[in-house]
Order: sequence, then structure tokens, then C-alpha cells
Amino acid sequence: MGACCSNRVKADNPSSTIGVSSKTVSRNGNNLSSSSSKVSSASVTQTPRSEGEILQSPNLKNFSFSELKTATRNFRPDSLVGEGGFGSVFKGWIDEHSLTPTNPGTGMVIATKRLNQESYQGHKEWLAEINYLGQLHHPNLVKLIGYCLEDEHRLLVYEFMARGSMENHLFRRGSRFQPLSWSIRMKVALGAAKGLAFLHNAETQVIYRDFKTSNILLDSNYNAKLSDFGLARDGPTGDKSHVSTRVMGTFGYAAPEYLATGHLTAKSDVYSFGVVLLEMLSSRRAIDKNQPSGEHNLVEWAKPYLINKRRVFHVLDARLEGQYSLPRAQKAANLALQCLAMEPRFRPNMDEVVTELEQLQEPKDTPKSTQKEQHVNGHIHSKGGTTTYPRPSVSPRHA
Repeated sequence: MGACCSNRVKADNPSSTIGVSSKTVSRNGNNLSSSSSKVSSASVTQTPRSEGEILQSPNLKNFSFSELKTATRNFRPDSLVGEGGFGSVFKGWIDEHSLTPTNPGTGMVIATKRLNQESYQGHKEWLAEINYLGQLHHPNLVKLIGYCLEDEHRLLVYEFMARGSMENHLFRRGSRFQPLSWSIRMKVALGAAKGLAFLHNAETQVIYRDFKTSNILLDSNYNAKLSDFGLARDGPTGDKSHVSTRVMGTFGYAAPEYLATGHLTAKSDVYSFGVVLLEMLSSRRAIDKNQPSGEHNLVEWAKPYLINKRRVFHVLDARLEGQYSLPRAQKAANLALQCLAMEPRFRPNMDEVVTELEQLQEPKDTPKSTQKEQHVNGHIHSKGGTTTYPRPSVSPRHA
């Protein structure tokens, strides 16, 4: 869904060398993935359903290619709202009842993702997206409206997320991307955590496997929704403690034990959440070679500061100064540290993460006149809620 210029890591087995793919778009020179185009169906989803059964989902509309051409004005360049490893995302309009194309500016806004790599791998991820989002529904998962499979064309149709990805708001600079306030960051973190908790508690547990800021999309009210289920997997069943898989995900976000063994559990997602929470607190990328030597890996650089409560402020985005109380910052930092525990058994589950984040939300009944905070002698003292930066403008990109 997102403009995933992703640094996905893929290997035929846990001990394989991770190679650089010519197909991967790199922003920071740190994007890694396997160049192999062959992926077994088991490496994308464990579902026993056949492709025909997946595509017959009663919750999804099977669009014709001509319908989506009309809805997006023939995929015109000015309809383009995002690009990534999967393909391009175009803005369009359909009638909210009949789901037929309408004139621009009328009806329901949609985001149409068009697969531009006619590869076996791309088709499997496309099908996995339909499999999971065709069955799973939650306020913190992006809504899949339908798909198109016609000749060589493979497209997915989603609800339009007006403010684009969390990645854009954290790491892009410019007038359209003003710094997100502390309260909005905590709101987004909570929404994303609820989405993961829902997946982990589903009747058949789902492990997301590619949790990162580019896959967290925001609506006009900054409600977070998870997108891009191409790498999702069914969790372990019966007395199994893990799922053995090829190593797939995004470098910098993948849990260390998963990278080392290929053993995938829900705690793998919890580790990824810890990395993302740390990105939200610091406005630094998980892997950024533009940072000074010794600071390229966010987790490695930040952990010594997170351990010491008095040094937490070294990690926090300086632009957030005055927006939070020191105890709240320490709780958020400690939560990230718990999620990043090297041993999976020491990490909280996502229900526990949700509970912690709910306690960090801004009280809704706090009068705005008392939402002021002071920074005194290097320490932050709270009086009531938060003072926020102006909300950023609507993102020009959907993903």
C-alpha cells in the first residue's frame, strides 16, 4: 500500500547471505533484499485456501481493468499518489454504493495499487493481501475494497488514506510535513498497536512480519491503519511454538532471533513495533547511514540512553521539547526498550503494549487552557496535557 522503497531482507534459508537486489529502490543506501524471484506459496501464507477460493471473497469486488482505468482517469500522472516496490498507487473515485466509476471529486475516494512487476513473487504477495484483508476487518487495518485480475493486470483497490504514511510525516521535510506533535505520535502508536493486537488475537493468529512506518497509513484525523499484508503469515498452531520460514521482512526492523533462525512468532512483530516506536520518539530512521559513525543503527545507538532514565531525552526528537512530561517520556522509552528485548520471552505481548500506550494518551477532558508544559533546567514538567505543533497539511502522496 505504501510507497515502500523498502529495505526488505529475503533469504532462501536463515544462513543465506542477504544480497542486494537491483529491483529494490534505495533511499539511504541501506536497502537490502534477495534478488531471487522464486517464492514458494508457503513463504507468503500458510492458508490452505486455493487461489480461486481467495478470489471469491464475498467481501470484495472484482473490478474490471476498464473500470479502474475510468476511476483513475486512465492512470494519469496527476492521479499518482505513491510508488513503491510493488508498483504505483493512483487516486480515483467510485460510487460508494454501486462501486462503479464516477467523475473526479464525486463519490468515494479510492487508492488503486497497480502491480508493475509481473513476477511470481509479486503475484504471491498480491494474493496474500487479498487473502488476509478479504477476511480481516478492524478499525486499525486499511480496508480493501476489491481487486482486478485481468490478463496480465493485477490491481488492488483500497480506501483512500488522506494523510499518507507515517514514514512521510516522520522523515520528510518541507512545508507539507510539519513535525507531528507528541500527542499525535502517541495516538498513531496506539492505533498501530491495536491493529497488531487484533492480528495476534485473531481466531487463526496472523503474524504481520513487515511492521514499519511506511506501512502505517493515516486518515484525515490521524487514525492509524496497517497496510501491505504481502508478507503476513498464519501463526503457529497446536503445540508449535513458532513458524519456520524464509527470512523475509525489512532490514532494521526484523527481530534478531528471526534473522538468525527463521523462527517466526508474534514476538517478532513486537520487536518490530519497538523499532517503530523508537522511530516515532526520535524521528530517526531504523537504519540511516547519513547519521554520524556509530549512529547508523537506531536501536544500537539508542539502547544505552533508554536504559538510563536521566538520559532518555538524548533520544527524543528535539522538536518535541515542551510537549510531554518527563514521566511520560520515560514510560514511552521504557516500553520501546521492553519491546526490543533480545530474548523474545522478555518482550510484552501486544495487548500489554496497548494497555501501556493507552496510559500515555492525552486526557480528552483536559481544558486546552491548561495544556502547557515547561522545560526547566533540562527537565520537562507537565501541567495538564500537551501543547501541539500545528497539524501538517494533507499529504500529496497516499503512500
